Amino acid sequence: MTERPRILITRAEDIPSERWEDHADCVRRAGGEPFAFDVAEFVDVSSLPEHAGVLVTAGIDVDPARYGQPQSDRVTSIDPRRDEVETAIIQHALAQGSPLFCICRGFQVLNVALGGSLLQHLKDREPHRSRRAEDSDSIVSGWHPVEVVPGSLLHRITGQTTLDVNSRHHQAVLPDGLAPGALLAATAPDGVVESVEVEGHPWALGVQWHPELPEMTDVPAMAAGSLALFDAFVKACRA
Repeated sequence: MTERPRILITRAEDIPSERWEDHADCVRRAGGEPFAFDVAEFVDVSSLPEHAGVLVTAGIDVDPARYGQPQSDRVTSIDPRRDEVETAIIQHALAQGSPLFCICRGFQVLNVALGGSLLQHLKDREPHRSRRAEDSDSIVSGWHPVEVVPGSLLHRITGQTTLDVNSRHHQAVLPDGLAPGALLAATAPDGVVESVEVEGHPWALGVQWHPELPEMTDVPAMAAGSLALFDAFVKACRA
């Protein structure tokens, strides 16, 4: 496990344009061994395969019932079972002190698992997501800068106080919905929370953007907000 640490990566068939394989490629590139864990196969945390760290992936909306709100008509696709399973996996990683990396939906599940809430729908689409291209069903990312909190885990990884990132979400974490124990690591210009770490945990990071997508990993100028995160995560898993 010390040579190529096994990373458990959650998988569910939600959004075709957000590929599980992109997460796996980034983990492999950083020196880890990706292991697909289908949430449909979950029994309990004692049955999870051996792993050195957990990556919780992107996907459809989090069920508002998990944070005590009625479902808005803007939330149309949910999977309560996936919410339940990923919450259990996150809580287990936190209890065990295992490295934990949560991306987009995973970041939102992390905040809810810690006792926070979400904004069910961002009224202003841009810059957090972009309208689909004409005559296409393809999802097109929005782009915006994030301000990184000095001294945060994200700051220590990237060495940057500002990052340019992609964005594909309509649910969001706002400052007043930040969970107890979730420490602010980055915000967008409009105040939307873009990254958190977990207080008292050796390595637990959530980001709202998609560092795994080739539109970030293939651009050297984006490395601090993409490949560097996977490098740091796998290094923590190896340790």
